[in-house]
Amino acid sequence: MASMVTAGKPKKTFSQKLHSKQGKQLGCILAFATIPVFLLILFTYYPFAEMVKFSFFKMKYIGPRKFVGLDNYIQIFKRKDIIRTLLLALYYMVGSVAQVVLALYFATILSFKVKGSKFFKGVLFFPYLINGIAIGFIFKFFYTRGFVLDSVLQLLGFDLNNLPYWLKDQSINNWSLVYSSVWRYLGQNIILFIGSIMSVDGVLYEAAELDGANKFQTFWHVILPQIKTIVTLNIILSITGSLSAFEPPYVITSGANGTGTFFVVMNTIAHTNQKVGLASAMAVFLLCIIFVATILQKLLFKYLFRNANNDDESLAAKKAHKRAAKGAV
Repeated sequence: MASMVTAGKPKKTFSQKLHSKQGKQLGCILAFATIPVFLLILFTYYPFAEMVKFSFFKMKYIGPRKFVGLDNYIQIFKRKDIIRTLLLALYYMVGSVAQVVLALYFATILSFKVKGSKFFKGVLFFPYLINGIAIGFIFKFFYTRGFVLDSVLQLLGFDLNNLPYWLKDQSINNWSLVYSSVWRYLGQNIILFIGSIMSVDGVLYEAAELDGANKFQTFWHVILPQIKTIVTLNIILSITGSLSAFEPPYVITSGANGTGTFFVVMNTIAHTNQKVGLASAMAVFLLCIIFVATILQKLLFKYLFRNANNDDESLAAKKAHKRAAKGAV
């Protein structure tokens, strides 16, 4: 009888299945799975593939193209202005390391009970909320001869004639630009570190205190191993960001007086000189450098934190021993 009733039910059409509850659920799943992938391919991978293709041609934005093979990549190593920008990235790398160290220091302090910690967190994070172009104009005014920085130094007793030209003197202008970059991104690193430090189990601090560890030992053996992933991430982001610095030199100095970074020179080659093939090769070359730098950093931190797992096991054993002692009492 049941089989006869089942056999008598009319089959649902495709439209009915599509508008059913199960059909709508399946449609949502497919939409969320395919649309983001389609947009990623359309706006990221396809333009990247085109850029790689352009790097093998001598071409402008409009006009004929001539296939030159690896000649654009060879030109990167022949042009002194491009090689100099790679050396210039060392300034920003030093600044990025100092930025991470300062961020870790401030984050460690602000993660615990400190008077006015919320105020200091807001003050340190605020520069990251400002647009990069606006920050460029702020520091352009800040470093201009006779303006903010020079006025403050004069109030402290310095003679204006003895002060350097912060944006023209090639012995100091790149450090001035690096400082503006560190000032902007320091707050971002601090917030990331604070979030990771606050997630560390409080029992680990108690175990370290029972062992008589001081503040530095607690940081080195408890906090740092627990946040090693975030430390690695921040350093990778900072180093790769230093290789692609653009806004400070472009807005503040327009790349003049030896401050043009790799991106500034690449922008000039692509948009002013209309050498699209060479600029595309520079972009691919920079991507390879960032990729290699990321792998080296991961290997380095894997080596530096090779004993972190043993430290975690030791602290876990102390934690278990402490619980067993409490249970015995």
